[in-house]
Amino acid sequence: MSDINGKRVWYFPDAEMPPAGDSLLKGHESLIILNDNDERALIKITLFFTDREPIDNIDVVVEPKRVRCLRTNNVEDFGGVEIPLETQYAIKIESNVPVVAQYGRLDTRQNNMAFYTTMGFGA
Repeated sequence: MSDINGKRVWYFPDAEMPPAGDSLLKGHESLIILNDNDERALIKITLFFTDREPIDNIDVVVEPKRVRCLRTNNVEDFGGVEIPLETQYAIKIESNVPVVAQYGRLDTRQNNMAFYTTMGFGA
């Protein structure tokens, strides 16, 4: 199978779950995975930290020709893993089929809130 529709491995080195905050828009981060294939994408997620061992084997399924948005503050999206607030970590995604992955963060810790998305490094 050609990797023309994405990559099988993605890295996001700059993740940090912001607190929800008090504004109308709540601080959060998301991992968005697009599966533009005719078969299920079986995803394995690994989280890397600066001061502890990685958390690995977080299993996610993205159905064929679908997109799935995973909210990192939703433990159901991450196999029961609770990601600590305001902690630097990195994300690795591995898939059985090529996928496209994107990371987004809304940080409301200051009045000039920051929202950004970024494509990861696809290998």
